[in-house]
Parts: sequence; C-alpha cells; structure tokens
Amino acid sequence: VLQVIKYESVIHEFDPYFNYRVTQFLSKNGIYDFWNWFDDRTWYPLGRVIGGTVYPGLTLTAGTIWKVVNSLNIPLSVETVCVFTAPIFSAFASWAAYLLTKEVKGPGAGLTAAALLAMVPSYISRSVAGSYDNEAVAIFALVFTFYLYIKTLNTGSLFYATLNALAYFYMVCSWGGYTFIINLIPMHVLLCIVTGRYSSRLYIAYAPLVVLGTLLASLVPVVGFNAVLTSEHFASFLVFIIIHVVALAYYIKGILSPKMFKVAVTLVVSAGLAVCCAVIAILIAVVASSPTKGWSGRSLTLLDPTYASKYIPIIASVSEHQPPTWPSYFMDINVLAFLVPAGIIACFMPLTDSSSFVILYIVTSVYFSGVMVRLMLVLAPAACILSGIALSEAFNVLTRSIKFQLPGIAGNPSIASEENGSSTVVAPNDIPKTEEAAKEKPAKKNRKKEKENVEKKPTPSKTEKRLLVLPLEASVIAVLLLVLLGAFYVVHCVWAAAEAYSAPSIVLTSHSNDGGLHVFDDFREAYSWLSHNTDVDDKVASWWDYGYQTTAMANRTVLVDNNTWNNTHIATVGTAMSSPEKQAWEIFHSLDVKYVLVVFGGVVGYPSDDINKFLWMVRIGGGVFPHIKEPDYLRDGQYRIDAQATPTMLNCLMYKLSYFRFVETDGKGFDRVRRTEIGKKHFKLTHFEEVFTTHHWMVRIYKLKPQRNRIRGKTKKSKSSRSVSSKRDVRGKRNPWH
Repeated sequence: VLQVIKYESVIHEFDPYFNYRVTQFLSKNGIYDFWNWFDDRTWYPLGRVIGGTVYPGLTLTAGTIWKVVNSLNIPLSVETVCVFTAPIFSAFASWAAYLLTKEVKGPGAGLTAAALLAMVPSYISRSVAGSYDNEAVAIFALVFTFYLYIKTLNTGSLFYATLNALAYFYMVCSWGGYTFIINLIPMHVLLCIVTGRYSSRLYIAYAPLVVLGTLLASLVPVVGFNAVLTSEHFASFLVFIIIHVVALAYYIKGILSPKMFKVAVTLVVSAGLAVCCAVIAILIAVVASSPTKGWSGRSLTLLDPTYASKYIPIIASVSEHQPPTWPSYFMDINVLAFLVPAGIIACFMPLTDSSSFVILYIVTSVYFSGVMVRLMLVLAPAACILSGIALSEAFNVLTRSIKFQLPGIAGNPSIASEENGSSTVVAPNDIPKTEEAAKEKPAKKNRKKEKENVEKKPTPSKTEKRLLVLPLEASVIAVLLLVLLGAFYVVHCVWAAAEAYSAPSIVLTSHSNDGGLHVFDDFREAYSWLSHNTDVDDKVASWWDYGYQTTAMANRTVLVDNNTWNNTHIATVGTAMSSPEKQAWEIFHSLDVKYVLVVFGGVVGYPSDDINKFLWMVRIGGGVFPHIKEPDYLRDGQYRIDAQATPTMLNCLMYKLSYFRFVETDGKGFDRVRRTEIGKKHFKLTHFEEVFTTHHWMVRIYKLKPQRNRIRGKTKKSKSSRSVSSKRDVRGKRNPWH
C-alpha cells in the first residue's frame, strides 16, 4: 500500500497492463465473450486468441471481486480492484503459510512463519499494490495446495484430498508454475516409498490429486491436453503407477502367508517391470518425436541453465530469467538465509512425512531460484516456513531454560530444590492423573513400595529436561539477540517495501543533491500523445517490452508484445532495428507500421533503455535472419557507441532513432548511461521523421515518411542517364521504392 501513498493508484511494470486490459474486457463483456475473444490489437497482422493463451485465474478472481463489491453497492472501479488484488492475496498467503507450518511443527512455528512471509522482500516485490501479475494469486494457491496435501497426509481424509485437487486446479488457472507442484509432490511420494514410509494416508493424499487434478487441469484452455502430453507431467504419472504397485504389494501381504507372498511379489514385480518398461517405451517414443523432447523452453532452461542462452535468446533476454547474484539473496530474504539451515536441522528432530516434504521443498526451491531470479518468489515461502520453525524451536528452548531457572516460578519447586543441592521431592499434584486413578485404592502392604516408586519415577524425565536447559545468562542474551535480529529484519523489509519495490516502473523518481524530488512521467506522456494524436487504426512498432503498455494505455495496434509466443515476428522487429535506415523502412512499411517508438535513457541516466537491450535484438534477429551477425556490432568483442563503434552499429536504425539530435542537449553528446560521448553526432534521417519526444527524452516517437511517388512521362532523361540505368538493371539492382 506504500506505493499508493507515495505515488498514486497505478498499475506496475509491463505484464500487469495486459492483465488489467483483459479484466476490463471481462467485466464489460462477460465470461463467454472473454473465452472467445480474438484480439486484433496485438501481434499485427496475426492477432491473438486471448481465451486460449492466457492463464485466467487472476482475471477471473479480480473480475469476481469487482462484481461482488459492486453488487453490494460499493462503487469500486476495475482499476482499483486490480491494484489491491495483490495485497489482499498476500494476506491469504500468510494465512496459508501459518496453516502449513502448523501442520509441520505446531502453531508457534506457524505464527512465526506467517509473520516472516508477510514482510519478506521477495514476496513484497510481487504483492505491493499495483503489482497485478499472475504471481499475486499464484503464491497463495501454491502454499495452500501444499498445506492441503500435508493435511491429507496427516489425516488420511478424502475430503481434504478433494480440496487439494481443487486448490491445484486454481493454481493451474493462475500460473504456469503449477508444474512445480505436480513434480514436487511426486518426488515426496517417491521419497516416502523408498524410505519405507508408505501408508494408506500417503495413497489418499496422492492418488486423488493426480486423477482429479489432471482432469481439472485439462479444462483450462491454455493447458488442455498438455496436462497428459508434455514431459513436465510424466513424473506424476510414473509415481502414480509405482504407488499402485506398492499398494497392491501391501494388500497381498496382508492376505497371504509369507511363502505365498514371496511368490506373489515375484509375479507382481515381474508384471510391474514389464508394464513400466512398456509405458516408458511409449513415453520415449512420444517424447523423441518432439525436437525439445516434450519440454518447454523455460523448463529446459531450469534443467540446463545454459540452454536458453544457446538456443532460445528470447528467453535469455528477459531480465527475470537471468541467474541471481549473491547480494540478491540477502536483499530478497535477508536474515532468513542464515535461519534456513537451522530450520532444516529442526525438521529432522523428529523426521516426519510432513517435515520431509518441507525439506524437499526448500532444497528444490533453492536450486530453481539459483537458475532464475524470478523464482526467488518460490523460495520466499519455503525460507519463511523453515525460518519460522527455527525461530520457534529456538525460542522454546531459550524460554524454557529461563523458566526453569528463575526462582519463585510456580510449579517448579523440584527444580529450585535441586539447584540448592537438597533432596528431590515431588508434590502429589505432579503425579500424572492416570497414575492417581490407578492408585486410588491400593493394598496397604504395597503403599510403601509404591510411594518409593513414585518418588523415583520422575528422576529420568527431570534429567532429560536438564539436558535441554541452557545457562540463564546465555538464554537471556540469546533471546535478546534473536529479538534484535528480528528488528533488523523488519527494518530491512520496511525499507525494501518503501524504496525498492513500491516505485512503479512506469513513473520514475530521483532525488537531487538538495533533497528535491524529480518525477519522470515520460511513459504515460508518450502513450497519451499516441492516444490523442494518431488514428485508431495506426500500427506502432517497438521492442516487445512495451507492447502491453502501448495497447492498454494508448489503445493502438502493436506488432509484438510481452507474450513472446512468435519468435519469428519478434526477430523481424529486431532485424529492422538492427538494419540501416533504408532497409528498416522497407521492413516496417511491409508491416503497415506508421510509428516507431524507442526508449532512450542517455539524457537522464535511465539504464533500461533500448540501447542497452540492443544486442538482444541483434541476437534474436540473427537467430532467424542469418545476415544479422552480432560481431558486426562489436569492436574487438566490446559493445561500444562511441567513436570506436563499428560502422554497422553507427548506421543501424536503433542508433539513429536514439541519438538523433542528442548533441543538442549538451553540445557534446555525452551519454549518461554508457558514460561516454557518442561516435556519430551530426546526422539526418531520410526515411523517418521525429514527431514527439517526451520532456526528459526517455521516449521518442518517429513516423515513417511516405513512399516517394514516381511520375512517368513528365521528365526526359538523357541518353547517358538511360544507359547508366540500363547498366544498373543488367547488374540486377532493383529500385527499393517499387
């Protein structure tokens, strides 16, 4: 909510603008039109079928909330509901974390984990007001699905198993990260089977999830038959077969004699191996027919972190898909990084089915977060759960130590007397009620013997308790240090929420040396200009990062956007940006483009501009069009825009559109992002004309000049000119203006 207080009620980032636009369409036209919506404003001239290519969970959730509050005569706009959906579900996620941790280690650990998750910066980055992205509701669905799985595992209730399948269905509707669930739970089931922890509760927790969950997942249009055809789901089916073989073995063991059981096991194992081999052979045959072996590009990137950089540059170009640095862990989870190992140790004392699941959760999430910085979001709940367990166990030991050593504490006279070196005496009230009931009317001759036994029985338990008692001074200091550690965590989380993650990327701010605040609202200024000064049917070309915002805020047709489903179309735009001005004009003209939008940060020092992204345009374009080669834009392997830059770089369209008239800003052409003077300062545009540049030069819009007219029969050419033109025709050069 700090974002709304500091700025205004505005949508963040890029993807949320598409979600907001879809939610507007849903609230205005209804669910049936939403499923059948063909959007002709995106991916021109191809278009996009929205209902079959979007995860509808977030949109349907916000649309339902909007309809409910308006039916209660609470006049909230769709934008307001979209802005506050993420904070609402962050509270639900904390509640789900409490329930999950409570099932593992009790309510104390659950409350601690919920408090940690409510403040962890990694989750705040996706749950601040305005962060209207799929992860806003998906993290709640993820943690709640895990809770229901553990609840079913602990109780063996078919009711909770059904709820688990429904929660998994909501997760499938919300985010493509549902594959993490359908692979983590089978891994845990297989771990329990291998370690001899199979039980009927495990079967009830897993089998309905696979059957009902897969059937429900196939109902989501964007998933469909991928729920049974892609490799991401095969692990669940393989474990489903294994658990039925194990269940059959346990059933046969209960009705047969040991000798007959050995014979039956031999038959079952033989038949099971034959079936498994047949199924695996079929799966291999199906998978081998796919060039990616049935895995999506993002899944292959998780398994092989170098895959995207080698084969799919469009995935590698996304900043969220880059590996995180070590400082990002301390920024996003802070002190939890040090508490997680202690939580893992606590889960082994004792090791249960639920605690082993939490250990497996943290291990896998740490690996995946190390591959993609985006998946730090999956690590955050696991780190909070383990840290909550660690803190709860530590406080239990420390507070118990203080309690048993402070004099005058009621109910502890035995401890006080033992500290003073006197004999141990146990009050009658300390005897368990079951023993009192059994000894209400003992025989007189046995009373003396029983009295001696009663006095001796508590001694071992007191010895065990004393082993867990730490010195009083050390316990007090440790409690104070833990409280201080929590205080530092709270301060860091508040700072991260207020400064690092509350600033919307569409509205930027900076502070001057005298403390003044400067607001850079260039993005909305540019989109407003497009909306008011261009025709409704005009096509706008830009890099795919700005497609969603252009469509949602300017209501103009774009060539590519953040969905990135068509690599060839994106490569075409990248090739145009990498080509000389004349060739770029031909490419854009063939696509009916009228305006070209570029983002430039050289004046104000905005680092996420198109010049810094340009090499990715070259790589993606070169992946489809071989004449675009990255070395042509590098000088001795270095990316330069100064006087040492290559001629190919200095003459490409992106360079010219970014640095046109740039020398007029300071007379030298000094780029504040690259910290150097540009190489080519004075040049003119022949095929494009500048129509708008925002106040801080962050967004620049150019218009394609019209095609030159050829007037036949109006002018007479000399014989020499005719002979020259005929020679050029013989050489095979054509007029590009035809």
